[in-house]
Amino acid sequence: MTALKKSWLTNFLVWRAKHISQRQFIYLLSILVGFTSGIGAVILKNLTHFFQHLLEGNLVRYYHNAFYFVFPIIGLTIVYLIIKYVIRNKVSHGIPSTLFAISKKKGIMRKYQMFGSILTAPITVGFGGSVGLEGPTVATGAAISSNISRMFHVNQTTRNLLIGCAAAGAMSSIFKAPIAAIIFAIEVFSLDLTIASMLPLLLASLSGIITSYFFFGNDILLPFKLEDDFMMSDIPFYIVLGLFAGSTSIYFTEVYERVQKLFDKIDSPIKRLLYGGTAIGILVYLVPPLYGEGFDVINNLIKGNPEKVLENNIFQLDLTNVWMVIGLLAGLVFFKIIACALTFGAGGVGGIFAPTLFMGSIMGNCIAKAINNLGIFPNQISESNFTLVGMAGLMAGVLHAPLTAIFLIAEVTGGYELFIPLMITSAISFSITKYVHPHSVYNMELGRKGELITHDKDHAVLTLMDIDKVIEDNFVPIYPEMNLGDIVHQAVVKSSRNIFPVIDKEDNTLLGVILLDDIRPIMFDQKLYKEVMAADIMNTPPEIIEMDKDKMTDIMEKFQNSGAWNLPVIKDEKYIGFISKSKLLTAYRRKLITLTS
Repeated sequence: MTALKKSWLTNFLVWRAKHISQRQFIYLLSILVGFTSGIGAVILKNLTHFFQHLLEGNLVRYYHNAFYFVFPIIGLTIVYLIIKYVIRNKVSHGIPSTLFAISKKKGIMRKYQMFGSILTAPITVGFGGSVGLEGPTVATGAAISSNISRMFHVNQTTRNLLIGCAAAGAMSSIFKAPIAAIIFAIEVFSLDLTIASMLPLLLASLSGIITSYFFFGNDILLPFKLEDDFMMSDIPFYIVLGLFAGSTSIYFTEVYERVQKLFDKIDSPIKRLLYGGTAIGILVYLVPPLYGEGFDVINNLIKGNPEKVLENNIFQLDLTNVWMVIGLLAGLVFFKIIACALTFGAGGVGGIFAPTLFMGSIMGNCIAKAINNLGIFPNQISESNFTLVGMAGLMAGVLHAPLTAIFLIAEVTGGYELFIPLMITSAISFSITKYVHPHSVYNMELGRKGELITHDKDHAVLTLMDIDKVIEDNFVPIYPEMNLGDIVHQAVVKSSRNIFPVIDKEDNTLLGVILLDDIRPIMFDQKLYKEVMAADIMNTPPEIIEMDKDKMTDIMEKFQNSGAWNLPVIKDEKYIGFISKSKLLTAYRRKLITLTS
């Protein structure tokens, strides 16, 4: 069977090489990737809605609200068992795991990642986990596209492009916003917007949205049409909204990071499950709107029905008091990210895109309600518009994707009447958050390690280079007990290099280096052959490259600062070899050509 499969694939690749150009083949693959991402979105959404309707719609409605407490624990337990006994590999958060694959794995994603999120994310969200499905959908599409790329033997650059196409197809299918989906792939995955990349992204996004229309018809995740016009007099209020969005984005990022670090200190996954599952269960029981993704909450706010969002509050508070409503909505903003981070900490699988929209919409609605009820401004502002723009503000801040935020809201509202307030709020929120947190929630871990692909071409090339491929080990070693005669006859004569590592014979520790220039004045004086020892003439290298710690950006900086042509490389304090500046620059140029071709 395997031989038959290989034969079929080999025959197809031969036929493809003869009849289809490389560019045309990439276009066909981008359509396929967009379609598979769309199918992934359909499966994830339908499974999640099935679980959510089965549990929340029947058990809670007809029996008791106490089920809100037990559902998350049950769901997280099922997810733990699936990961441990079915998948048998860690299912990482969607988009961060995809970014890691691009940065450090040459765009290669393992096969289990094609179905890992499909098996776990719907259970996490359907049973009340306070996370979203967008990240798992993107990760599923990316894993499928990565494995399709490997099957058809495309290069790393094309593989990364097709992963971006998968992201565009997934987002286009979810939101029916094809332009925002393309911009999302460019902003989040740092793809270059060129003619070569634009058409594949467009085809994938188009393929994804057609798939969505085929299965879901005209159903839209955020169905809304603008009714209130933008007024120039509202600009100061949108500036205030941008300031609040930036502050809320910082709060989101801080809470998310601190809760993750807290759970990282817990060694046992069972303890993480019990602590996190119990905490999220209590939160969802006390605050039912935190259950699942929360798009029903967003749509009710946009339609001006906050009472439907808050009608199940356990304290049965008076919802006719507008300030009580504002207080309860602010509580949802405060607790949503806590519930989201707890879900991840307990082992749930999901994304942060939906929680970001959830918090942004409520934040915008709260601010508009507060402004309208202060009684000091003559004109009322549009609460629905502020709800929409609030989503964009938080997206711009938390995800560091201001253009995606602007175009997504513009597309889902069916027009560009809110373009000016969207730009104002997104720009302010992004600037504030970027100043405090240079990296988004998606890529903060990679960013701290210097392993993140960015739009900075030089940094991107260096990040994609492999240190082990530029290390040379054909240098003749010298030991400190060797005399000048030994050095000349056993090293200089036998080497074509002009630098020699001095290493400890027993544990291979690097002690220093000897340059040919250091011994040239005395190497022909045979009277000194037995008097001068290697330990007397060796020097400390100007810089040392540590294989486990230094990234390519650090290595390039060390060459630049030291002015050296060769620098020694160590691993666990043991000598490995040298990196030469000439080989490093040659590898850099080749990677740059590959990346931009």
